[in-house]
Amino acid sequence: MSLQFATRLNNVETSAIRELFKLLGKPGIISFAGGFPDPAMFDVKGIQEASGKALAEDPGAALQYGATEGFGPLRDQLASFMGTKGVTLTANELIVTTGSQQALDLLGKTMISPGDKVIVEGPTFLATIQCFRLYGAELISAPCDGHGVKTDELEKLIAEHKPKFVYLIPTFGNPSGALLSLERRKKVLEMAVKYNTLIVEDDPYGDLYFNEPPPPSLLALSSGVPGSRDLIAYCGSLSKVLSPGLRVGWMAAQPELLAKATMCKQFSDAHTSTFAQATAAQYLKAGRMPATLANVRKTYAERAKAMGEALTRELGEAVEFTQPQGGLFFWARLTGKGGKLKDAGEFAKRAIEQGVAFVPGAPFYAAHPDVATFRLSFATAGVDKILEGVGRLGKAL
Repeated sequence: MSLQFATRLNNVETSAIRELFKLLGKPGIISFAGGFPDPAMFDVKGIQEASGKALAEDPGAALQYGATEGFGPLRDQLASFMGTKGVTLTANELIVTTGSQQALDLLGKTMISPGDKVIVEGPTFLATIQCFRLYGAELISAPCDGHGVKTDELEKLIAEHKPKFVYLIPTFGNPSGALLSLERRKKVLEMAVKYNTLIVEDDPYGDLYFNEPPPPSLLALSSGVPGSRDLIAYCGSLSKVLSPGLRVGWMAAQPELLAKATMCKQFSDAHTSTFAQATAAQYLKAGRMPATLANVRKTYAERAKAMGEALTRELGEAVEFTQPQGGLFFWARLTGKGGKLKDAGEFAKRAIEQGVAFVPGAPFYAAHPDVATFRLSFATAGVDKILEGVGRLGKAL
């Protein structure tokens, strides 16, 4: 039998990263390919205690169906958590989602009609490209540098294309690792008001800074730019700082958008796992998050430093990059100097032969891919493995 699939599937492809994972079964391979947090960083004891308390205090609520908007105690805790980051927010101003990726999917469902234009960074999160294209968006790529989206170029694109919304990862973006400056953040908010354009702020990595805290989120800064608050849809997640397996994220936005997203979530999964939500609520209530974050930041900072120094030492002028100040990723570009490779796809093949994996950069572009770019994650490899793996990369060039 030949099935007639929905035509919207013609616009998307299988994730290049997921396909790459099929090559990683080779014994002894060192992987810089994934975007996962290190499981050694999970606060297992704290999560065990939190899940136990969830079952002991109110097992019926933890194990029963729940409200689509989210488990009340967790919404309260998330509002307080956002308060520690400079955002004044009530529980009713956010909904809980199954990871922040569901929030992006709900935005696609509620905001995108076939043919609508959406501006994304170039490069940007691969799953976002796939998600928004699935709903028929025409994606416009805004150029970036080592400090995030170029706001002058972004304004030109907004004025020309009048997008349904703009999607940004301002803080330690995936894949770029870039940190948008305070000045550029304010410009983005001013643009939102000037052109009455919704800005989607995806912020799964903002708590993973190494030294100085990053500038406040767009949502936090919106209080200082009249008219901008209702033009920000903020997507947060506990996946990178607590556990991806809990699948707990949230979206904060203006009431009308939240209502539409909640309606679509009803059709999708009814609600995020109440047990996971109750566990997360107890964890946040217990006050363990600051210590967990301090440990994660210290470990990732050491690994990022080691990778940056190794790349400079082993690859030299053949590669250029901006040292990340947080997050999970290096974004690098082959220069071709010294007669070395300029094609990251070919470099990835040679690297696999040397026993090390990374992700070529081309799939992270919605348009005009730079085939010389590539992404490295330092999160799941210890310093010794990072040094060995980067050494192998030097041999692959």
